[in-house]
Amino acid sequence: MKLSKVVPPLVLALALTACGGQGAPEAAKSDGGSLTWAIETEPITFNPHQWAQNKARLLVFNQFDALLAKDAKGGYAPWLATSWEVSDDGRTYTLRLRDDVTFHDGTKFDAAAVKANLEKFSEPDYNPAVKAIQLRTLDKVEVVSATTVKITLNEPDTLFLDFLASPYAGQVSPKSLRSAKDLKAGGPDLVGTGPFILDRYVKGQEAHYRRNPAYKWPPATAAHQGPAHLAELTYRFLPEAAVRVGALTSGQVDVIEGVPATEVKLIKADPDLTYQTALNSGTAFSYYFNTSHAPFDDKRVRQAFREAVDVDAVLNSVYQGTATRAWSIVAKSSPFYDATLEGTFGGDTAKANKLLDEAGWTGRDSEGYRTKDGKRLTVRAVASAPFVRDRRDILAQAIQAQVKQTAGIDYQIKIVDQGTAQKALDDNAYELFENSRGDSDAGAALNLILPEDAAINRTHFHDPDVDKWLAAAAADSDTAERARLYAKVQQAAVTEHAIVFPLYVPADQIAARKSVQGLGFDPASGTPRNAYDVRIGT
Repeated sequence: MKLSKVVPPLVLALALTACGGQGAPEAAKSDGGSLTWAIETEPITFNPHQWAQNKARLLVFNQFDALLAKDAKGGYAPWLATSWEVSDDGRTYTLRLRDDVTFHDGTKFDAAAVKANLEKFSEPDYNPAVKAIQLRTLDKVEVVSATTVKITLNEPDTLFLDFLASPYAGQVSPKSLRSAKDLKAGGPDLVGTGPFILDRYVKGQEAHYRRNPAYKWPPATAAHQGPAHLAELTYRFLPEAAVRVGALTSGQVDVIEGVPATEVKLIKADPDLTYQTALNSGTAFSYYFNTSHAPFDDKRVRQAFREAVDVDAVLNSVYQGTATRAWSIVAKSSPFYDATLEGTFGGDTAKANKLLDEAGWTGRDSEGYRTKDGKRLTVRAVASAPFVRDRRDILAQAIQAQVKQTAGIDYQIKIVDQGTAQKALDDNAYELFENSRGDSDAGAALNLILPEDAAINRTHFHDPDVDKWLAAAAADSDTAERARLYAKVQQAAVTEHAIVFPLYVPADQIAARKSVQGLGFDPASGTPRNAYDVRIGT
């Protein structure tokens, strides 16, 4: 199906709002002050082009603005681009840009800046994963005028608008793209157009932002216009959940994210605190089976591992009823979620043991683990510490205990630094890969995980039909047809081939002093949104 010319819904009204037109919400009168926010995950980079941690999304959009924004209904709204058109063949995107935007270094934002940002991804080793997936169809970028840019694709790609609204489309000053000391890591010398300016970063401790006084170009979805309410903002990196909660209840910080299940009742019972939560978009947190070598080259062993785990029991023990069970690679919050997968696998110990017997793992060693030809049934998982969140280490330990007890599987877990984890992946020295993606369109996540040449295809599994369905869905603008195709993909990954073990749908939580107002979640990702609309009330 060909894409036709697109006129975004309510684009005129939204553009007026974005420009501060009639009907725009008034700024709060209690502007000013400073706020301290404790976060679970320290960014491994402040460069939006290199963004990879869903939990770091709120920091990206403090410093950088994207071309489009996602609205609460899943559509697109103006931001640095005031409007856009898509050609009838779905290959040409023409964006009209704001003419009143400046980068923090005083450089004017224009079509040439958009071209420089997009073409940066074509440089070798800059971010080859984005170039190969999100920008795989990009052909050329042309400056039509200072406020008009034309982007041509090699083929239709429905996911391209999603890219333009993602952190990857955060606009960086072309000057700082050339001069930043450590471009990939980013930092204070990497310049954006956002509502806050990063002026201090102390690794392992905190990041400090000050208000951008010139800011007047928020997305059309923002609750107010003009500069941010807060004068300054400090994010403290506190990976230990108990430490974050203690810092909030003792008044050392004003806001925390990543509230552990064990502390939710405490937070809710405190009249001086507020609590809110939201499911993330994209994919569920899942275990992906490496099918390139034993034992998961055998589908029966993959199925057995899933059946050996009582997911409801382990989730309840770790998250105390606050976690949402996952049944598909696609998150339950996505419009493309296939609900027919619910109840189709997991928790059948007798089936798990029957499958392992059939697969030849019939022996037992002195510790009770299954063996085959004298070799123990061992499954290794290597996780990168910066990506471990939501007590996933505790969840892994609970699963480890279950699969040993119910099926005699030796599940080994290592949490290591990013370099060590990457080496294990490169060396194919693992059997399980854990992952969740926060992409606002689940199709983007599926394209990163499942195709044979996907950037994070850690299963090493290839199904030509899956590749065909994913390509067709990306080229089609009809939501119902995309849903049909993605349902086939989910059925193949979860049921037919059993290459994935969905566990839970990630969620984010925010707890704050009652005086803090304007907190909420990004409609695109379900993660805490940036601090632009946040203020300290009375």
